[in-house]
Amino acid sequence: VSAELTEIFKESNGQCNDAARSAIRLGFHDAAAWDKDQTHGGADGSLLMDFGEIGRQENNGMQDIRNRLRRVQSNYGVGYADLAQYAHNHATVSCPLGPRIRTFVGRKDATQAAPTGLIPNPFDTADNLITLFERKGFSIRDFAALLGAHTSAKQHFVDTAQAGKPLDTTPGVWDVEFYNDTLQEPQNPEIFVLPSDKVLSVHPRMSADFLSFVGNQQQWNEDYSKAYIKMSLLGVDNINSLKDCTKTLPVAILGPPRN
Repeated sequence: VSAELTEIFKESNGQCNDAARSAIRLGFHDAAAWDKDQTHGGADGSLLMDFGEIGRQENNGMQDIRNRLRRVQSNYGVGYADLAQYAHNHATVSCPLGPRIRTFVGRKDATQAAPTGLIPNPFDTADNLITLFERKGFSIRDFAALLGAHTSAKQHFVDTAQAGKPLDTTPGVWDVEFYNDTLQEPQNPEIFVLPSDKVLSVHPRMSADFLSFVGNQQQWNEDYSKAYIKMSLLGVDNINSLKDCTKTLPVAILGPPRN
């Protein structure tokens, strides 16, 4: 599985590509559809399965990566829940400077669609978004670190007139440029800043943590990894029987990519 995902996620110049970006987003969207009051949802693979979730507005743009991951699933017979999270972690470390996040397998696949209304909306207020993540069990610092995944993101549907614009100046690299670019005034016209990222970056409860990641790659990688392990286990009720398969991921690329 790992070798096939490497083929899907890497550009010839060593950077990570649009498929990797989509896989990072898909792992997050599959797991984050959960909060502490839910009896189902979370990292259960429902987004890859036939429950119609790909038709939800917040999942637009992931049709292609979903189809590609479903082909991988049918070729190897792995679980959908595990594949969604394995692909996120594989795509992350496929990006230059990306961390090798501890990766577990053995989750149970979904039996129904994930609950609605639990994926962050880019037009929501900072207070609502912070509450949304607190109800999933994340601290403010966890949330600030998770936002940094936008380092490798492009937007297509928030503003269709600017479709394809990256959320930072180096979308092929897993760096901390996103934090700097989001705070920059005036805004760099080459990038797109999500309204939610902007309001969170200057919110009194988050601004210090957000700013702390500017120029601090190692700290961010550590904090992102810790927060994403938690994300990848949301709603998983058999944690003690999971197996660690981190060693099957590619080795982290610590140097800058070739241009």
